[in-house]
Amino acid sequence: MVERGTPGYVGGMALASRAFRFGVNMLAVDTTASWRSRARSVEELGYDVLLVPDHLGIPSPWPALAVAATATQRLRVGPFVLNAAFTNPALLARDVATVDQLSDGRVEVGLGTGYVRAEFDAAGIEFRSAGRRVDHLAVTVSQVTELLADRDHRPRPVQPRVPLLLGGNGDRVLRMAAEHADVVGFTAARTGPDGDLEPLSAAGFDERVAFARAAAGERAPDVEWNLLMQIVEVTDDATTVAEELIARHELSMSAQEFIDLPSVLIGSVSDIAARLVELRARTGISYLTVLEPALETFAPVISELRAVDA
Repeated sequence: MVERGTPGYVGGMALASRAFRFGVNMLAVDTTASWRSRARSVEELGYDVLLVPDHLGIPSPWPALAVAATATQRLRVGPFVLNAAFTNPALLARDVATVDQLSDGRVEVGLGTGYVRAEFDAAGIEFRSAGRRVDHLAVTVSQVTELLADRDHRPRPVQPRVPLLLGGNGDRVLRMAAEHADVVGFTAARTGPDGDLEPLSAAGFDERVAFARAAAGERAPDVEWNLLMQIVEVTDDATTVAEELIARHELSMSAQEFIDLPSVLIGSVSDIAARLVELRARTGISYLTVLEPALETFAPVISELRAVDA
């Protein structure tokens, strides 16, 4: 059993210990019956949030989220994350409010700048510079927040404030998230000019967390801090698994460097749980998101971490 973590420090600030929360980013929808069944499985496995990403070539988030919400009882739902360039604030506010009604107030909204040039090209939308995409994200956040808070807006969401997650890695997005979002989502990767992702080292990631927490200032204890895990492998031979993944992805790093990547979890259930307890104590990150392939693999870790918070 993992011992309860003690408060840690980032940038000289004591960290409050928020209870763990868990989300899974679902990547495929087939039939209605299958999707509803999978949504119920997410709930039964102990996850708190069912999420759907916003990429071309996979299902549209809002219809999938609405159906998942009607198939479950307590599970919260949300996009993780919407490409702000692919929507309009007025239309987005309408979608958010509609699904919040259909889910009886269980929606959380994730927003980002969008980063895959090929998807912009396929959609016929200009792939602007990073700075201009951040500008557009800021306008979207401001207008959607204002619309949802307007008592005269129709439809009205059930929740007085629909939780907002902003995800990214750059200074401006992290500062915006720290100042305005309910949840700050870390990618633990930097984005190349065409949308390729390069994972951050442990030291590089800690610097990003410290930057965001400093930007949040007095808000930091009220913000929920999230990290997306790209790889989850439960094993008693972490080194061998890491070496296999390094070869598969043609990476240039040692097995230990790979294991230490912030977005990678490799080890036994207890080892992974202990690492996440330490992560929370060190950085304040308590909301973990995994990808659908890790849905069942990660479930025993959830059980162990629930016991830590009991």
